[in-house]
Amino acid sequence: MTALDRRIAELVAVARSVVTYHGDRTKAAAMDALYARFLKPGDLAFDIGSHVGDRVASFRRLGARVVALEPQPGPAGVIASLFEGDISVLLLQAACGVTEGELTLRVNSANPTVSTASAAFVASADGAEGWQGQVWDREITVPCLTLDRLIADHGVPAFAKIDVEGFEADVLAGLSQPLPALSFEFTTIQKEVAFACLDRLAALGPYRFDVAIGESQQMSFGRLVSRDDMATHLAGLPHAANSGDVYAVLVKD
Repeated sequence: MTALDRRIAELVAVARSVVTYHGDRTKAAAMDALYARFLKPGDLAFDIGSHVGDRVASFRRLGARVVALEPQPGPAGVIASLFEGDISVLLLQAACGVTEGELTLRVNSANPTVSTASAAFVASADGAEGWQGQVWDREITVPCLTLDRLIADHGVPAFAKIDVEGFEADVLAGLSQPLPALSFEFTTIQKEVAFACLDRLAALGPYRFDVAIGESQQMSFGRLVSRDDMATHLAGLPHAANSGDVYAVLVKD
């Protein structure tokens, strides 16, 4: 694939993501209902791994202020265009991880929603059912911040969404204080990452959990469960479940 072919593939893929993630009003309403559990007007939200900004849009419909991190130029450009002039959205074209500095992002030009900073994620996807044909065809160096740095610069968020394709545990490793609520994505090809996230959150504070499979926007339990119960549930999910988001809520002792 030539550089021009790759660029065309990226543009087509980003345009497809815009339609997929912003074009369904029913899905948007369900998303708003879900996030309304965690956000109210005036709250601060972090969107770590914003892609084309559908969660940013939901947070804004709920009246929250948003700090959005998206390291890929194409998707970041979409966010910049969609929220141009909105002073309640701060876009940072950066990744998030364990330490501040730079990191290598492995780009999937044809499917940028699964671009990742995790070499282990790419290795886990190789040959896995449902992941056939996925190719991470180039690498770019991007700035990297930490959750602690974002908090120091912008304040403690009421909610943080973390969706970074197998790099979620690394993001949480850069957090040294509990947040009121957050979500992290998991995949069935890397359940060990989800377990590491649960362990990190348990070390930070008394969290309890629920989970939504895929893009359903529907909680599986409908109540908050313990770290061990969530780990058992995730361990038992079939490979076909593919992915979802675990929601963590800090509870009082």
